[in-house]
Amino acid sequence: MSKSQRTKSKSAREKIKEQQAAAHAREKRKRLVTYVTAGAVAVAAVGLGWWYAASTSRPEEAAGALAPITVQSDGSVVMAKAGVTKPVIDIYEDFQCPACKEAERVSGQTFKNLAAEGKAKVVFHPITIFSEEPTKSNSVRAGNAVRCVADGKQWLAFHDLLFKNQPAETVEGFKPGELVQWGKEAGVTAPDFQQCVTSGKNSEAQLSYSDKVRDEQKLTHTPTVKLDGTEIDNQVIFSPQRLRDEVTEAAK
Repeated sequence: MSKSQRTKSKSAREKIKEQQAAAHAREKRKRLVTYVTAGAVAVAAVGLGWWYAASTSRPEEAAGALAPITVQSDGSVVMAKAGVTKPVIDIYEDFQCPACKEAERVSGQTFKNLAAEGKAKVVFHPITIFSEEPTKSNSVRAGNAVRCVADGKQWLAFHDLLFKNQPAETVEGFKPGELVQWGKEAGVTAPDFQQCVTSGKNSEAQLSYSDKVRDEQKLTHTPTVKLDGTEIDNQVIFSPQRLRDEVTEAAK
């Protein structure tokens, strides 16, 4: 092979290498674009999922004045506009229960709004579901205290403060002095409120009612929320929009 032929052969091989390198570079760029695009889609999907979860779990704002609130002789409390008898939302809750506190934070205002809008009759059932200490005694003290309030609006304000100030499950909490102070903050005006709280006047009634309700309703956990007697799924309880949709559908 002549020198000129060897030169041409070398030049051809170099061109082939250059073409192969260019093709490899194009393929690499193509894969990179694909990965970036896929990543962007994934991030968008995650972002959309987060946005949806956040939007459905966002607490509602107060829609207006509260519906009338009536404290019943058994310790349950009814919140409903005059003439509204259904659908009925029964809320079984324990003031010492962390999940109940979260349900109140997330969906408490939705229950109030639904009652205020005349779309439901809401019934609160404060019970003691714990059997071990210190949670049982904490719950009984809170349940006793709320039974010392006969005025509906004052009861609800005190109810909300009890959840707001819920103690940890491992410590003694809801002490009488604290309960009396929170009652004052809630605007409780009953002259015998302090004596009622410190004496534990309603403790036995709280325990008896709790046993009765647990047996009748076959309760195994709190919060338990029932709509016309049927338990609402926890995912719905902790999603104000889904909760509203389910109750509104039942009202039709």
